[in-house]
Amino acid sequence: MARRKKIYEGKAKILYEGPEPGTIVQYFKDDATAFNAEKKDVIDGKGVLNNRLSEYFMTGLSQIGVPTHFIRRLNMREQLVRNCEIIPLEVIVRNYAAGSMSQRLGIAEGTQLPRPIVEYCYKDDALGDPLVTEEHIAAFGWASQQDMDDILSLALRVNDFMSGVMLAVGIRLVDFKIEIGRVYEGDFQRLIVADEISPDSCRLWDIETGQKLDKDVFRRDLGNLTDAYSEVARRLGVLPKTNVAKPTLIN
Repeated sequence: MARRKKIYEGKAKILYEGPEPGTIVQYFKDDATAFNAEKKDVIDGKGVLNNRLSEYFMTGLSQIGVPTHFIRRLNMREQLVRNCEIIPLEVIVRNYAAGSMSQRLGIAEGTQLPRPIVEYCYKDDALGDPLVTEEHIAAFGWASQQDMDDILSLALRVNDFMSGVMLAVGIRLVDFKIEIGRVYEGDFQRLIVADEISPDSCRLWDIETGQKLDKDVFRRDLGNLTDAYSEVARRLGVLPKTNVAKPTLIN
């Protein structure tokens, strides 16, 4: 059976035409990239884990009334999502200083911030996804003031949900990024959480040990990335509890 028409291929996912109008099939690759794709590798099983974890988070958000593009998981690597117009911004929520914030502001990594800080980056790989302000966003027409109010509200709601879910399994949500899409229902527009939510797009640290359970493992050569993502999935109950490598005992 021929694969559906490819719409777009990014660093971590491929998008195909969906089976119904207004839908897209999102395929999760095993590719890992860092430093704007200067560092690359293929990590066996990464796409499967991110598909399952993104399904878990998107489903949880929908259950608390946060609109997302997620419809259902199709198989181990693909999910059906709603087609939407992606606003060209990465929306970053930071609870602790880490990564580029620590470098820019000279704040020690791991310092708890006085409150969640929301930042915006313009989505352009050629430019390295530069940090932008609300002034830039308004001036260049990427989003209206009403959009920005809605984006901020969505980002903070996602943060509340994700922080609680992670805290319950002994993981600190340091920061994360999301993308926001526009969907149109007649003349009415609304914003939804799109793309993915996975350890690729979050910083996740073990609360007790500080062990990194996110893409920094790959960025900083800290160990096996699949093991880190599997640990997150195991704690959340996303992975089956039975070990398929062990034989089944029959009485």
